[in-house]
Amino acid sequence: MGDPAVFSLRLGAIIQAIGGELIGDPETVIEAIAPLDRAQARQICFLSNPRYAAALPACPAACVIVAPPMRDAALARGATIVVPDPYLYYAKLTQFWRRQHGLWRGDESVGTGGWVHPSAVVHPEAQVHPSARIGPLCVVERGARVGANSELTSRVSLGYDCVLGERCIVHPGVVIGADGFGFAKDGERWEKIEQLGAVWIGNDVEIGANTCVDRGALSDTVIEDGVKLDNLIQIGHNVRIGRNTAIAGSVAVAGSATIGANCTVGGGSLVSGHLTIVDGVHLSGCSCVSKSITKPGVYTGVFPLDEHGDWERNAATLRQLHRLRERIRLLERERQA
Repeated sequence: MGDPAVFSLRLGAIIQAIGGELIGDPETVIEAIAPLDRAQARQICFLSNPRYAAALPACPAACVIVAPPMRDAALARGATIVVPDPYLYYAKLTQFWRRQHGLWRGDESVGTGGWVHPSAVVHPEAQVHPSARIGPLCVVERGARVGANSELTSRVSLGYDCVLGERCIVHPGVVIGADGFGFAKDGERWEKIEQLGAVWIGNDVEIGANTCVDRGALSDTVIEDGVKLDNLIQIGHNVRIGRNTAIAGSVAVAGSATIGANCTVGGGSLVSGHLTIVDGVHLSGCSCVSKSITKPGVYTGVFPLDEHGDWERNAATLRQLHRLRERIRLLERERQA
């Protein structure tokens, strides 16, 4: 593995690996990927949002990745890679950079290939694919399965009988397959409902640090292919999340909720249990979903921020809305009489 301080790539090697139209010298050396507003010589950056185009002429980067409409402006300052979607190209470039640099999240010294850290605990009846990587202090319990090329970085717990698909990345502190929150009232005490299901996670899923995915009560909790979960998310028992949905940090999804495919959920949002959100729904940050959403679109459920005194008065008014509604209906009926 190379020293990060001296690691470099030629522009030609980048083009050969991930494509794009290079206008400039392919022998140009790139030593780092940087943001547009902080890039230096011998670094590469990208411009995807036209709002930041004003920073382009003064950018000293060795090369800038742009979309076709910004081609001429980028060429005026130097070497350019022209692609349809600069942000997507940037994502692929970071992956290529990591691979070439020989990095792995769990222990960068081990390089590529399958590997189990000596401190990890893997039950003899667990199934770990030979190409999977199990990092320091991870636990893989009885009957659990880890698919090909998946990574449990460090301190990850994969509970008994839980399944993790192929090419998944599970970040530090994640718990998959802890008991769901199920209790029955017996007088003044609670009787535990044993959680007899498991967790089934598809392929190409990424789960952020300290996120918890509870096992199902009877059937499994299901995370479909391509789902991306941020840090500090709670996924309750028997939740189902559709393919390619992305959920930002600090979201809580209560038990037996279903979130469709190709949805996005903004950070800090809450989804109540036993409801359904259809495919193609996008929730703004800090929204609270208390009923099913049956039509695709963008939804926002946030009471606007205000000075505390004004907020209290507005909140008090909201509590009277039903009475105001009835008064308006009465006035309308009187006018029509």
